[in-house]
Amino acid sequence: MPQLSRRRHLQQLSAVVGSAVLPTWSRPAWASEPDIPPEGIGKGIKHISYSDIGGRPDSVQVMFNRQHVYVGHMFSDGVTILDASDPRALKPVNFFTAGQYTRTHHLQVAEDMLLLANGANIVAMQSYDNMRGYFENTLADSITKAKKFRSGLSIHDISKPGEMREIAFLEMPGFGINRLWWPGGRYAYVSAHFDGFTDHILCIVDLKTITKPEIIAKWWLPGMNRAAGEPATPKGKRFALHHMITAGDRGYAAWRDGGFTIHDISDPAGPKLLSHINWSPPFAGGTHTPLPLPKRQLAVVADEANADQCAKGLFHTFVLDVRAPQNPVPIATLPTPRDRDFCSNGTFGPHNLHENRPGSFQSEETIFATYNNAGVRVFDIKDAFAPKEIAYWVPPTPKKLVDPRPNVALAAKTCDAYVRPDGLMFVSDWNAGMHVLQYQG
Repeated sequence: MPQLSRRRHLQQLSAVVGSAVLPTWSRPAWASEPDIPPEGIGKGIKHISYSDIGGRPDSVQVMFNRQHVYVGHMFSDGVTILDASDPRALKPVNFFTAGQYTRTHHLQVAEDMLLLANGANIVAMQSYDNMRGYFENTLADSITKAKKFRSGLSIHDISKPGEMREIAFLEMPGFGINRLWWPGGRYAYVSAHFDGFTDHILCIVDLKTITKPEIIAKWWLPGMNRAAGEPATPKGKRFALHHMITAGDRGYAAWRDGGFTIHDISDPAGPKLLSHINWSPPFAGGTHTPLPLPKRQLAVVADEANADQCAKGLFHTFVLDVRAPQNPVPIATLPTPRDRDFCSNGTFGPHNLHENRPGSFQSEETIFATYNNAGVRVFDIKDAFAPKEIAYWVPPTPKKLVDPRPNVALAAKTCDAYVRPDGLMFVSDWNAGMHVLQYQG
């Protein structure tokens, strides 16, 4: 990395972010462009195909194994399996469900096994009148119309392509799992809600015997253990683990409005906090995805945009220097897309990052990100202090709204992206199905 003083690092970061925190900017001359075509608009990214995922277009996390794509759904209470042997024509071949009101939107695949998050279909059980209610209240206070659902971790054998054979289930009493990280191996790092807690906390699961998974550790931010009488977290702020990603004996965790933590996980049964940093306030929060780049001793951390029409300002993706894990330092932000007037409708800003999973495209210099109505963005961070956007793809507006919540805009909501080593991308949208794209960089 260039040799700059810490003072200079912070001056640069202030200059980069300070001009970007404003929720609006001058309307560009090209903002009156015609509607985006069905194949979207791209630069350095080619559109290959589209699928409505067998009539269940509400897609979230995407995994790839043995020429098949596994898609977790936001509202449809299940997982769809697609034959992707011909990326130009994805074919639905199976659908798994844990039952009505059990959401299984996040999953991990490795070693011919699939680990699946089971939890409450929160959208069907909350009564807020807009999307922000979910992001600005604790999970325990969000469920106002409780239904029967399954809560815990299910494990599936997927050695036969197109099939999901459940071989184990680990119950977690509470509202269930949000997301998990398992690149293979003995331990899974799970974001789960347990009875007595306000929201999702870290839960480490030992998979030594894959058919008998065992919880060996829990960790949470102070104030989350309501049953123990811990002082409440700030009202209107949601402290909750979105998920942890690991690299070696370090765990990197995103806590929504609670910020970002680094842990020593050399003993998975006793994770130790090394540092905790929170840039909300002044920024809006929603810290969502922590992507470690261990060879460069960096981390890229995305804050999830969670308000329509930039009502909470702009959300950012931060680059952190983590050479000293006890003192992570933000040194830059990824540039905010400005090629259209994205604040005019829907949600604009980061959602997720391609997570450099084993077997997928892996790079510590090229970062793939999803940006809700701004689609897919590719960034070059070879110079960590001056990231550049090098490719993008903007999706069309969906023909209809799938999201059942009231007062949600009809707009694209590019959610997750799985990138193969050859640059082929499977890109989900929780309103509008899946696009297959080819990165041409």
